[in-house]
Amino acid sequence: MPRRSQSVNQDLYTKGGIITERDPDFCIVRLRMPAGMISPEQMKGLGEIAARHGIEKIHLTTRQTMELPHVETPKLEVLVDDLACNGTPLGAEREEVVNVTACLGTRYCKFGIIDSVGLAEEIDKKFFGKELPVKVRIAISSCPNGCESERLNEIGITGIQRPIRDPGLCTGCGTCTHYCREKAISVQDGIVVLQQDMCMECGFCIKPCPFHLIRGTDPEYRITVGGHRGRHPKIGRHLIDVKTHEDVIRVVDKIIYWIYRQASSGSLLPEQLDELEFDEFKKTIFRMVEG
Repeated sequence: MPRRSQSVNQDLYTKGGIITERDPDFCIVRLRMPAGMISPEQMKGLGEIAARHGIEKIHLTTRQTMELPHVETPKLEVLVDDLACNGTPLGAEREEVVNVTACLGTRYCKFGIIDSVGLAEEIDKKFFGKELPVKVRIAISSCPNGCESERLNEIGITGIQRPIRDPGLCTGCGTCTHYCREKAISVQDGIVVLQQDMCMECGFCIKPCPFHLIRGTDPEYRITVGGHRGRHPKIGRHLIDVKTHEDVIRVVDKIIYWIYRQASSGSLLPEQLDELEFDEFKKTIFRMVEG
């Protein structure tokens, strides 16, 4: 059994953000930081907290949060209180919804289709830390570039936008063909042809049109389920495309409810979905959303 100071509140060790090190007298403290966003004031405060508690380094994680390593167990309670007051509270790591990640989206990125940061903050407020039979990672990419590797998460959300062309007005100049990374657009006999099966619905061909003849559908959200990184990476499977933030929250809510009621502990969610008929899982989620 790990050697732990009797002066430490043992309830702290049930929190996913507290990770025992190889030397059990020390812990790693992981923070909650949806979309990896932190203000300059919080960053400064975090540095001051770390220095005050004798923490020499801060680790930046792959899930857009930070960890304070090698924390002496007697200091945990005061440290956790200090972090909460700084607006950088204790995070999650166990069988629960962990830090929600996102790219910078339409707030900052020229390729963005959806407000991924705002959506991540909304999902974090509703679902972060919810205890489940399995760990659930949620990631959001504002476009199919997939900078957040969202399809390698238990729940992935991708912004998409379909191009709409007016063949009667198009001059066939071919400008859009140079911006299509999938080579899905070609000019044949002076007419632009889109191979729909090759289109990633990224919207990259829309803005460059010099005559503004290419329009885009309203942004949509593609939701995938059952992705995983780790030892045996797996790409999530397409579940549904929806049109609004509210629709995304509703679908994510039903997926998490299904996981809470139906998933079992001891194996990863992708493995459990492999054992089920995915089409049946899909129908179940659809019925729950429609209901």
